Parts: sequence; C-alpha cells; structure tokens
Amino acid sequence: MPTGYRRRSLRSARLAPILLVMALSGCTAGSLLVTPVSAKRKLVETELSRDSLFALTKIAMIDVTGVIANAPRRQLLGGGEHPVSLLLEQLDRARRDPWVKAVVLRLNSPGGTVVASELIYDEITRFRKSGKPIVAVMMDVAASGAYYIACACDEIIAQPSTVTGSIGVIMQMFDVSGTMNLIGVKTDAITSGPFKDSGSPFRAMRPEDREIFQGIVNDMYERFVAAIVRGRPALDEAAVRRLADGRIYTAQQALDEGLIDRIASLRVAIDLVKERIGAKRVRLVTYNRPLEYRPNYYALGHTEPGGNINLLNIEFAAGLIPPAPRFMYLWAPAR
Repeated sequence: MPTGYRRRSLRSARLAPILLVMALSGCTAGSLLVTPVSAKRKLVETELSRDSLFALTKIAMIDVTGVIANAPRRQLLGGGEHPVSLLLEQLDRARRDPWVKAVVLRLNSPGGTVVASELIYDEITRFRKSGKPIVAVMMDVAASGAYYIACACDEIIAQPSTVTGSIGVIMQMFDVSGTMNLIGVKTDAITSGPFKDSGSPFRAMRPEDREIFQGIVNDMYERFVAAIVRGRPALDEAAVRRLADGRIYTAQQALDEGLIDRIASLRVAIDLVKERIGAKRVRLVTYNRPLEYRPNYYALGHTEPGGNINLLNIEFAAGLIPPAPRFMYLWAPAR
C-alpha cells in the first residue's frame, strides 16, 4: 500500500470520532464549542432587559407555571424542581437584594393542589411585609389555585385573552368496580374502621362516604372564598360566592366582575410597575438555575405544560392521576 494512502487513511480514522460528535450535536465544521459549566445549583440572576446603561433599580420577574404541587415535578428523564421551594428561594433572593424594588409574578397555571396553592399564597403574603410590591400578571391561564395565589398580590393584571376564575375545589375519584366484576376480579380490604377505605376505586362510594368528602371540600371552599374577600376588598362575601361557582372567566368578564384590576399586555404591565415604584429606568431580572437560558422576558427557563391542560402530557398523566384522591384548586375540564 502506498505510504501517502496509509497516511490519508490514518488521518481519516482520527477525524471520524470528532466529525461524529459534531454531527450529533448539530454543529457544522468549525463550530464545535466546549463550555465549562458549574455544578452548583444555586440561583443566578439573569438580566432580561435594561432601560439604561446606568439603571440600578431592579424589578424581578418570577414565574409560576404548570400544575402546582407540593412535590418535585415529574419529568421523563428524572425529577424536576419543587415549585413551592423554588418560589420561596426566588422571593428570598428578591427580598434580600436592596436594588430590587418590586416583583412581577407571572402566572401561567390551571392551579394545583390545595396545600401547594396555600403555601405559595402564604409566602407571597410574607414577602409583602418587606414593603416591596408584588404584582400578579396573568398569561394564558391563571385559574383556580393560580387565581388563589394572585389574590395575595398587591395588584392583578391580565392579558386581553387570559382565562381565569374556576374558583372552587375538586376531588376527582374513579370507580373501577364494574370493570372488575366483568373480568371476575374482586378485592377484599381489611380495615380498622368503616371509613378507612373511603374513596377506594375498587368499590362504589356510599352516601356516608360522600358526606364526609363533601364536608372537607366545603371547608376548603370556604378558605378559598375567604382568601378572595381578603385580597379583593371591593368584593363582599356575597359577590364572591356568586362568582365562585367553578366557572371560568375571560379577562374582560373578570375585570367587569372585579376579580382583576386591569387588562394590559406584559410590556404595559411592567411599565405600570415602574410607575408604582417611581422609577423610569430599571433593569428587569429573573432568577434561574445555571444553564437555563433566558433571552428576554417572554422566555421561560424550561418548558412547562402551563396552559396545555386539555392535552395528555407526561406531567399531567403522572402527577394528577395518583393512587389516592387529592383535593385540588384546579381547572381541569379534560379529567
């Protein structure tokens, strides 16, 4: 074999692995980039926009997206963030920074569990004691538990096409006993009391079971109504109860009924927050984990199924069809 041919073959063999890596990563020739990253998971501040080179005042934008639960989000390739824990970390960061003068809480969620919604409500109430205003800005959907959270804020602003409302509680259960009878399968639960297996999908619900669960749902509904009365002083309790029948509202309907304060685009909402704090030039910042790219304030750090509540997706299927019933502040017409 000629010497020149052997050299060319050896060179090609050495380049093959590099070319393969470049092809798999979507790189073209000459664009392979290796960037060292930190293994730390501490929040970093990302600047989304700046009105002036010399602007010092900050407004922090914090997102509440997807189904809200007091547990890490389930993802296809592993666990995700705990939404309540993440929000607390972000609020603490905003509270400790003397240059942050206000927070925009961007909501894009159909709601979630009762406990998670109430925990976030409590943390927002605690944040407001710092004297820094926090304004809720609703996006595609801000229903049920997300509206509960919004009621803790100083002001509620919705996009023109926002869907909100769905005020109330749902406890979704299912009964497979008929199917089991068809296939000849029986269950036999040994319990310490007559109500220990209440809510079991393997038997029909008895009237006394329903009475117990209805009492719990009613109690949680009262807490929801009370939160709205506290957060919307222009609405008395009778008005709230009239509106809190579970239906959803458009932004204009919500404004007409006093459930929100105004309708505005996200850009206008930020300008209104600037007026509230008396600042003409600000830096809009957010807090995210390392490697979560945020090019501007329309971008989320990671994909969330915030408004896709009518679609069967991984998080919805895994997180909202639990082995036991859950009490939810949730708008979920597809269930």
